[in-house]
Amino acid sequence: MSIPALLLHPYQHLLSSLRVPSPRLHCVLHSGKHPASRAPSAELLKPSGHHCTKWTLLSGGPRRALCAQATLKDHTEGLSDKEQRFVDKLYTGLVGRQRACLAEAITLVESTHARKKELAQALLQRVLTHHREQERLNQGKPLTFRVGSLLGDKTRMIELSRDMNAYIRPSPTSGTLGGVTRTTNEAILLCEGGGYDIILIETVGVGQSEFAVADMVDMFVLLLPPAGGDELQGIKRGIIEMADLVVVTKSDGDLVVPARRIQAEYVSALKLLRRRSGVWRPKVIRISARSGEGISEMWDTMREFQRVMLASGELATKRQKQQKVWMWNLIQENILEHFKTHPSIREQIPLMERKVLSGALSPGLAADLLLKAFKSKP
Repeated sequence: MSIPALLLHPYQHLLSSLRVPSPRLHCVLHSGKHPASRAPSAELLKPSGHHCTKWTLLSGGPRRALCAQATLKDHTEGLSDKEQRFVDKLYTGLVGRQRACLAEAITLVESTHARKKELAQALLQRVLTHHREQERLNQGKPLTFRVGSLLGDKTRMIELSRDMNAYIRPSPTSGTLGGVTRTTNEAILLCEGGGYDIILIETVGVGQSEFAVADMVDMFVLLLPPAGGDELQGIKRGIIEMADLVVVTKSDGDLVVPARRIQAEYVSALKLLRRRSGVWRPKVIRISARSGEGISEMWDTMREFQRVMLASGELATKRQKQQKVWMWNLIQENILEHFKTHPSIREQIPLMERKVLSGALSPGLAADLLLKAFKSKP
């Protein structure tokens, strides 16, 4: 399909994947020097596992020239020659737009093997240094746009999957939110290092995942079906406060009237909430992936948000705060893992859990006893 043909319905194919909630978490990325003038496309790869994180890389048009050379001796000391060659190969291939190297790099950061995690950090540090240099050349402004999309659906990507310039990456969550957020955040960095500049992170919104996603994106979009009922709206009560844009989906046919009602309710609700940004007021729009209504408006609104936030400097400040948040998230995750596997208390944990379940010990006392045992023994 030619570019002019795609521009007739900009981003309709992208939003066609967001119609029905799905028990998946995934990320869609679009690359190109002028992404606002390109319609997305994708190649769908087979998902692995039931709960997964998925990255879709979409490309088209001229791309920024990226330097493939960087030396970070401080972060690569201790690596064997073979390991150094491996990291060099992944880095060079990644910034050289080699999809196989991007896939291999994401697999590396997902690994729980101690040595592979060290190699992953060496690679990530090189990619981060490279990316920061590109931002410096861009007058210190972020080169990418990260969007979190709550209650999206990755199943309807038939047309997106036909474009060979796109890349879709499923990744298992390992059953923990921490695993998802760690690998998602690092995969975003790898994709940005490879030149992709628009990233959509989609989540079904289970547990605390929506809050985790909000801490890694520039814009948070809430997708709502028009006939969810009071129960669904109640679930969204806390989430709405994080939304920069509320999108009512499936606004077609018999659902147009309820979609308009939901839109009016959320317009009123947003007026009562404290604004999180000094330059942006959250908006509510309706879309239909079937008819294409509202798709262009949605994308234009997202681009407007990016422009306003960049011009005010809020976007750069938000990114800086998120980096600090993620440092502490990783520290907490690793400390908890170290605590659970520590020889001094590893065998005591099941016993304490049984006593708590039986009511013999309060949760607070059990926690205190385990912490004391952890601190008292080397």
